[in-house]
Amino acid sequence: MNKILDWKNLKQELDRLRREGKKIAFTNGCFDILHVGHTRYLRQAREKGDVLVLALNSDSSVRQIKGEKRPLIPQDERADLLACLEFVDYITIFDETTPLELILFLKPDVLIKGGDWAEDQIVGRDEVKSWGGTVAIIPEIPGASTTNIVEKILTIYGKKI
Repeated sequence: MNKILDWKNLKQELDRLRREGKKIAFTNGCFDILHVGHTRYLRQAREKGDVLVLALNSDSSVRQIKGEKRPLIPQDERADLLACLEFVDYITIFDETTPLELILFLKPDVLIKGGDWAEDQIVGRDEVKSWGGTVAIIPEIPGASTTNIVEKILTIYGKKI
């Protein structure tokens, strides 16, 4: 089964799963260098629904959010790595800096973000709640971030950011 789908095909698949009574969970992010913080987060996110959709920021949106030096890993490679995780059911890529348009298109039952986000900052929260969905925040793992990994690598090899 191909887990990486464009928006249209993903919507068709989710509509089919909804007819079967499945609860759709949705999260998003850059996932630039896959690390334990990501895997623990995604495992917990999957527990919030029957199906987990991961919306992956495209290379262009990562650059807009993180700066011209990112992403370190191209979007197709990031998507392939994430597709290997058994607790990620579907992946789709979006070009915008926020997933709002995609959230409105897919209408997930549960919107999930990490603990570094306050609920009032979560893009799409009001919209998801408006159709009866919920918002879940998963606590972050202290120190587990791509930025921290990059800083550690640069420190070990004598470079500064």
